[in-house]
Amino acid sequence: MTSATTATTAPLLSAAHGAPHQDAPVLDLFTDWARRTPDAPALVDGGSTVSYGELDRLADELASLLRDRVRPGELVGLCLDHSAALAAAAVAVARLGAVALPLGPRPGERRLQAVAENLRLACLIGEAGVLPPAHRDGEHLTLPVPVGAPAGAVLPAGAVVPAGVVAAFAAAPEGAVGAPEGTFYAVLTSGSTGTPKAVAVGEPSLGSLLHWYRGLTGLGPGERHSLLIGVAFDPHLMELWGTLTSGAALHVAPEAVRWDSAALTDWWREAGITVSVLPTPLAEPLLDRPWPAGLTLRHLMIGGDRLRRTPGPDVTATVHNAYGPAEATVATTVHTMAPGADHGAGAPPIGLPVPGAVVLVTDQDGRPVERGTTGELRIGGHCLSLGYLDPELTARRFVPAPDGSGTDGRVYRTGDRVLMRPDGVVEFHGRLDDQVKVSGVRIEPAEVEAAFERDPRVRRAAVAARPGPAGGVQLLAFVQPAPEAAPPTGPELLAGARAWLPEQAVPAVVRLVDAFPLDANGKVDRAALLAAEEATRSATAGGAGQGDTETERFVVRTCRELLGRDGLGPQDDFKDAGGTSIAAARLLAALEQEYGVRLRAAQLLRCPDLRGVAKLVDERRPVAAAAHS
Repeated sequence: MTSATTATTAPLLSAAHGAPHQDAPVLDLFTDWARRTPDAPALVDGGSTVSYGELDRLADELASLLRDRVRPGELVGLCLDHSAALAAAAVAVARLGAVALPLGPRPGERRLQAVAENLRLACLIGEAGVLPPAHRDGEHLTLPVPVGAPAGAVLPAGAVVPAGVVAAFAAAPEGAVGAPEGTFYAVLTSGSTGTPKAVAVGEPSLGSLLHWYRGLTGLGPGERHSLLIGVAFDPHLMELWGTLTSGAALHVAPEAVRWDSAALTDWWREAGITVSVLPTPLAEPLLDRPWPAGLTLRHLMIGGDRLRRTPGPDVTATVHNAYGPAEATVATTVHTMAPGADHGAGAPPIGLPVPGAVVLVTDQDGRPVERGTTGELRIGGHCLSLGYLDPELTARRFVPAPDGSGTDGRVYRTGDRVLMRPDGVVEFHGRLDDQVKVSGVRIEPAEVEAAFERDPRVRRAAVAARPGPAGGVQLLAFVQPAPEAAPPTGPELLAGARAWLPEQAVPAVVRLVDAFPLDANGKVDRAALLAAEEATRSATAGGAGQGDTETERFVVRTCRELLGRDGLGPQDDFKDAGGTSIAAARLLAALEQEYGVRLRAAQLLRCPDLRGVAKLVDERRPVAAAAHS
C-alpha cells in the first residue's frame, strides 16, 4: 500500500502593494514651467487670466514680503477661496520652506479661533474680517494679490486687483503645537475631542502622488483642470499642485456649479475643461442624468464618499473612483472605469493601491485576514503622511506594520471596514466606529456634540446619522437643555454650533429632548433616538400647510423629503431651512423631471420662500412646453 501526501496551499492574505512609486518634486516643477512657458495660462477665474510668469512673480513678491516674519517649518493658515491669491500664497509659502494650512474663506469663527489657540501659527492670510480676534486686532501686512476681475476682462501683465487680503500676526499661545520637520502642508480633519486634528504631509508623499496623477490623466500644456474642491478639503491640493506642476491651466469653478449639476456640465463645456475632480455627492446626481453632449472632459476623478453607482455607457469620460484619507495623502486606491463600457450595477469598488501604497485588511488584532473576508483597512508605504501635529495621537493611529504584511515601518488604522477580492481589488463596506462621512468630509459626532455643549443652556447633546433623502448621510442633533437655564430654540442652537463646525458637520435637524434613552451598557441609544424621530416624521407626514396649488404641494413635499424637515411650508426659505448644494441639485433635477422646467441654482436661491419657487416654475412651464412642441 502506497501512502500519498496531500499538498496544501497557504491562504492568500489581504495585502496588496501598488507599483513602485517615482519621487518627484513639487515646487521645482512649478518653477520650471514658469521659466519654460511664462506666457501660458496658469489660472483662469471668469474673465481674469494669470499666466505662469505672472504667478511666479507674484509668489516671489509675497515670499519677499513675508520672509522676515515667516521661518522655514512654520505654519501659515490660508483663509482664502479659489483664486490667484490662493495659488500665489501656496507657492510663496512653499518657497519660504513654511507649511501651508488651507482653511478656506469661511472656516467658522469659533473653529478658526480653536485652530489659532491650539496650533503655533506664524500668521494667517485672508480678509481681516474673517480672522479670530487676536489676529484681527494684531499686526497686519497688506498683500497685493489678484483675486479676479470683471467678467470679460483680461488681467494685464503685472496688474493686481486690491482684495483686502492681509497677513495677520499674533503671538502663539503657550502650549500651541507646530508642524513636524519635513512637512510640506497640513490639513484639518475632524477630532473626537471636539477640536479638529491637523495632519502633516511631506513633499515626497505629495510629489509621488502628483506624478501618478499626471500620468493617469495626461495632464500637460493645453489641458484645462477645474479648481472646484473646497479649499479646506485635501483633494483640492491634488487639483492645485497637480495642474501647476504639469504646465496645464487651472479654471476656477463659479459658485453656481456647486448647487446645480446642469450648471456644472454647462461650465465644463464653456470652459473646455478636460480633467476634473468632484466630491461624490456632487458627482452622483450628474451620473443619474443622461451624459451631456459636446464635453471635452476626458477624466473625472470622484472621491470623498462611497460612490453608489457606476457610470452609464453614454459617459464619454474615463471615471476614476478614488479612496484615501488625509493621513495617506489624498488618494490611496483607485478604480478606473473606461468610457462606453458596462461596469455593472451597484457600488463600484475602491480599487487597487496607487504607486507606493500598501493596503492591508486586518482582524481586530491587526493580522491580515484571508482575501474575501471583511476587516479593517490599514495603509502603509510611501503615501503615508508624517502623522498628526499631536504626537500622542500619531502614536495611537500610526502603528507598527503587522508580521506577514510584506511591508516595514508604520501603517495607518483607517477605521474603515473593507474586503479584498481574490484579485486584490478592494471593496468599501462602511465604518467600524462612530465616524461618518457627510458630503465627502469625515465627521466625528463627538466634535458636533461638543459644539452644541459649548452653549451654557445645553446639558448634553447626542448626534446621530441617517441616510439622507438627497443621498449620502444626514446628521441629526438631539439636545437636552440645562434645567437651570431658559430653554433655547433649535435655530438658536444651530446658529451657535455653526461657528464651531465646518459646513458639512452642521446637522440638518435639531431636536430638543427631555432625556436620552440608554442602551444595555448605559450609553445613549442613538438607534432609539432615530426610531422616535422617524415615528414623529411618519405621524406628521401629509399634514396641513403643504401649499395651495399642485406645484406648491410638489415643491413643499420634495423639500420636506430632501431636507428631512416635515414642518416645512410654502412660507419657508429653502436655504434657511437647511438647503445645501446637494439638496438644491436634487430639487432642480426633480422640478425638471416633473415639469420640464430647468431652473438655475441662482434663481432658486433668490426666491424668498418655497411658494416663490413654485410660482417661478409655473411661470416657466408655458415656455418649457413651447420649446418642446
